[in-house]
Amino acid sequence: MTSNHIGTHLDAPLHFVTGGKDIEKIPLEWLYGPSVVVDVSDVGDLGLYTPEMVEKRVDLHDGDILVVHTGWHKYAWYQPQGMADEERYIHQHPGPSREWVPWLIRRKIKVWGVDAVSTDHPLNLPIGRPEFNLRCVPKVRALAEKKFGKENLDKLFPKEDYQLTHNELFPHDIIHMENLGGDIEKVLNRRLTIGCFPWKFRGGESAFARVVAFVE
Repeated sequence: MTSNHIGTHLDAPLHFVTGGKDIEKIPLEWLYGPSVVVDVSDVGDLGLYTPEMVEKRVDLHDGDILVVHTGWHKYAWYQPQGMADEERYIHQHPGPSREWVPWLIRRKIKVWGVDAVSTDHPLNLPIGRPEFNLRCVPKVRALAEKKFGKENLDKLFPKEDYQLTHNELFPHDIIHMENLGGDIEKVLNRRLTIGCFPWKFRGGESAFARVVAFVE
């Protein structure tokens, strides 16, 4: 027995949308094709990456598969002893700005992914929301206040943005990959072909996946 959200995995619309597509129903043509990998690792701990960063750093085409390299895979649990930092990996990873959602819809991106535990910023997750009363919340919010200023948090991360990319993108059948890593640093800021190969799972809202970059 295992969670479907451990390791590299693909989330289907059913993850958040009742009656949404399950893993089995995701068209194969969505999961393989022209892609870009963009490096936004300069945003740092709890940083925000934006559509403008992507547009400036890679030649993104409408309908591409988009992979975002935050650099956070280097802290993941599978790294060698002395490199892994699971608390930092889960609590301090970067996330997208509010403009990210309408931009993905406008650019007709069906599949995107990150080398982090979630596509949402920690302050849009339970680990950064006081109402969930988790032990980690004060620390996460204190770090965010130091980075952005306490007076800016409600503007950057309003209550209605809870799990923003999950709640707002799945209804549009825009799906995502999480916990990417491997050799991602060898293919930064370039166009290439990517294939996402999930375990075909009838009724599955998520599934383990191998994500492969094909380089000529």
